Amino acid sequence: MKIINGGVCAAKGFKAAGVHAGIRKNKTKNDLSLIISSTKAAAACVYTTNLVKGAPITVTKNNVANGYARAIICNSGNANTCNANGIEIAEKMCTLTADALGIDKTDVVVASTGVIGQPLDITPIKNAMPKLVESLGDNSTEAALGIMTTDVKLKEIAVSFDIGGVECKIGGIAKGSGMIHPNMATMLVFITTDCKISPEMLSKALKSDIENTFNMVSVDGDTSTNDMVTVLANGEAGNGIIDCEGEAFDKFMKALNSVTVYLCKCIAGDGEGATKMLEIEVNSAPDLKTAKTVAKSVVTSSLYKAAMFGADANWGRVLCAIGYSQADVDVNKIDVYFKSKAGEIIVCKNGAGVDFSEDEAKKILSEDEITTVIELNLGKVSATAWGCDLTYDYVKINGDYRT
Repeated sequence: MKIINGGVCAAKGFKAAGVHAGIRKNKTKNDLSLIISSTKAAAACVYTTNLVKGAPITVTKNNVANGYARAIICNSGNANTCNANGIEIAEKMCTLTADALGIDKTDVVVASTGVIGQPLDITPIKNAMPKLVESLGDNSTEAALGIMTTDVKLKEIAVSFDIGGVECKIGGIAKGSGMIHPNMATMLVFITTDCKISPEMLSKALKSDIENTFNMVSVDGDTSTNDMVTVLANGEAGNGIIDCEGEAFDKFMKALNSVTVYLCKCIAGDGEGATKMLEIEVNSAPDLKTAKTVAKSVVTSSLYKAAMFGADANWGRVLCAIGYSQADVDVNKIDVYFKSKAGEIIVCKNGAGVDFSEDEAKKILSEDEITTVIELNLGKVSATAWGCDLTYDYVKINGDYRT
């Protein structure tokens, strides 16, 4: 398996585009994106668990109920959530897309992201559709730019892998900066692959993967109303179909995971106002539930996040977050390390502080990617969570997000 260029256009049979339609006030940014497969593709989606859901999610659920789709249409700048005519607008987006591409409207995945509770005018989307379709090509980056809201950094990747001697490719784009909390799915992620896999096994792969990837990302503790992860698999690589568990399915899972983990880190590191990507690595846990509970508790701690912003080796905040996590651990066995490309330092041994150089710790915690390693010393299971520091800019961004 190797990293390649192309994003969602790396796999055979996929094209993408992104344009400025006029949905956003900023006239220099793309705000409408399209991804299309040349043939009908197996489709799998996972959606936000928020009880308040955007209209596009309702429409998409209905459209992919048969396990197949061909296109993804997504706008940014308006969430189309809590609107009286939200379903109607989402369905119109599908119809406009289908008519422009010559496909069935039920083969369209529709998504929206942006401000909640503001009516979405279909006019700019309708007017931009010809330009959007005309722009279809190897334009994964333009599509990635079109789904961004408060994101600062582009989130795009592709890898190639082998199934039964046949080269397959899988790529993805994502958006996610605020309203990110581990309760699937608090971001928009679109993944394409030319691997041939049944809708049932694709859904199984995605649902299994997110438990240890997108469900382990937190920026601010808020679960969004709109967002989803979608995978389209059109089978154009020509491998034998993956319709059961086994070696081929395991290889596909590994490739999918390489894409999702990369995008998780991108989302965590691009949290609103963030200056640092934080990785929580919990080891030697007695079981996976305990490891994940501890990791999530630490990565969502505002006090820990603030300490990391200030490069303050306040390891007590790590122990505190573990203590209220309700995980069944022995606090007298816990070790804590901080590490980055600047080095590694132990700050806690057997639940108690140890002598360490504050200057060295400051140097380590001043990097833009920091890993906090927690050894529970109770078993052999590990889990990882991703997040970001809590900065002044997070409040500034969200203080006037709507206006």
